[in-house]
Amino acid sequence: MFLIDSHCHLDQLNYDSLHENIEDMLKKSNQSYVKKFLTVSTSINNFYNIKKLFDKYNSIFYSCGVHPIYCQKEIKNFKKLESLSIDKRVIALGETGLDYYYSHETKKIQQYFFRKHIQIAINLKKPIIVHTRNAINDTIKILKEEHAEKCGGIIHSFTENYTTAFKLLDLGFYISFSGIITFKNSIELRNTLKKIPLKNLLIETDSPYLSPTPHRGKENQPAYLIDIAKHICLIKEIHLKKFSEIIKNNFYTLFRF
Repeated sequence: MFLIDSHCHLDQLNYDSLHENIEDMLKKSNQSYVKKFLTVSTSINNFYNIKKLFDKYNSIFYSCGVHPIYCQKEIKNFKKLESLSIDKRVIALGETGLDYYYSHETKKIQQYFFRKHIQIAINLKKPIIVHTRNAINDTIKILKEEHAEKCGGIIHSFTENYTTAFKLLDLGFYISFSGIITFKNSIELRNTLKKIPLKNLLIETDSPYLSPTPHRGKENQPAYLIDIAKHICLIKEIHLKKFSEIIKNNFYTLFRF
């Protein structure tokens, strides 16, 4: 069996006490069938750090982008985004998008950065990774206005409703589910998942955040992706091995492997 963590922050994991080192984390992941990883950058400096840490590991791919909550701090560095994203190990732009929950006062700069990510992604023929929180209407509006269907992408750690999901599917986007889908209070989200076609799904840990049941309260890690996959299989009534093949094919299709 072969699982891919489509969104994680491997540089932020605890290598002091939770893992002995990067190799130890990868070993634990492989024992839980997690064989490839997309580690997502949140700033330009963060991207440099990711490259330094993981360039020798062929199973780890990168995104390059500026998270909406860091837009204000990254104005000077942002001009480097396109040149850095040409790197072959960079398979996506982001994470980008809009976050009005933490950074409502920076809406305009967030929207500008979001549009630029989409434009660069289209130019480089690479998909985008989209973060949206308390901003779904503006997120969809900008995706449509910038013709994001030309690059495609993921809505990561999806928590919206069925109507929103299908607006995004109409744009050719994939819907990625994190550990949130395993939470007891995620009833509406599970009902939404039931209606989303398997061919449009991806899964992620968002490590070190959002640990799934039964690991709530612990730092998340890619090895826990298996728990998310099993939970989704119960909801979708599909065998785990078949589900893993579908998810792998979806990942390879989106990222043009």
